[in-house]
Amino acid sequence: MELELPIPDHTTLSRRARKLARIRFAPAAASRPIHILIDSTGPKIHVGNLRKPPKHRDWRKLHVAVDSKSGHVVAAELTSKAARDGARVPALLKQIESPLASVSADGAYDTESVYRAISTHGAGRPAKIVIPPKRDALLSSDPVLRERNRHIRSVEKVGRRKWQSKSGYSKRSMAENAIYRYKAIIGTDMRSRNLACQRAETKIGWKILNTMTDLGMPQSYRVG
Repeated sequence: MELELPIPDHTTLSRRARKLARIRFAPAAASRPIHILIDSTGPKIHVGNLRKPPKHRDWRKLHVAVDSKSGHVVAAELTSKAARDGARVPALLKQIESPLASVSADGAYDTESVYRAISTHGAGRPAKIVIPPKRDALLSSDPVLRERNRHIRSVEKVGRRKWQSKSGYSKRSMAENAIYRYKAIIGTDMRSRNLACQRAETKIGWKILNTMTDLGMPQSYRVG
């Protein structure tokens, strides 16, 4: 196009990328209570100038919360691989301004701290918690775990598979779908080299996917 435009070098772009960590990727808070689905994945980090990635490549942990009705990602957190899934739930909930109707997650989140964080979030009615109890889970006298006790009794009575269908836990697949879309569209490898820029990178990725969601999602039907 014969345009004389200055092109910033990689170092300048990397410095500026850190400022993008303040980008808002989640939609405005809804007045209605929302149902959120929580999950995590492990994107691989940049390998620098190596031609061939090392066999045991390091990775980060990306935690995400999805609105089950709209499909929007409403909260996300990038941490080191050592971070436990349940330990990041308070940080995810802190990003959500909408009232919560329910929170669903897999068995890795079956901890007392997760139940406590969800039950104390917001000033309204406590959210319903749908987390499958561990196979060796025991009943507790703690009032915070009252709903967990009901899940334990229900699993013992009808079986784990039927409990998943009855409780609505099967809808959690939408969170797995959001993570699949991130990997398929944004990529499985991170491009930035330090944690601050990587956090900005993931927020930009979720902003892109939320924008794509607003444009329209495909209608899927079971065949056969």
